[in-house]
Amino acid sequence: MSKYGPTRGDLLFRLAFSLAGLAVLVAAITYRGWPQGPGGWEAVGIAGLFFGGTTLWTTIKLIKKDHPDGL
Repeated sequence: MSKYGPTRGDLLFRLAFSLAGLAVLVAAITYRGWPQGPGGWEAVGIAGLFFGGTTLWTTIKLIKKDHPDGL
């Protein structure tokens, strides 16, 4: 267990926020369709990497219980 870093409550908030972000991204693609230009692909790619990476990192931290005591 890590002595420093985000607490379990912080990690749960990050997980919820990143899952909500991925859901909004999927909803936007479903509603508007796939991007046509490079700017749209860049926005989708960066948002997907940010929210997907945060989801993955947070899930791993929670599973390994690599967080200080709290909440």
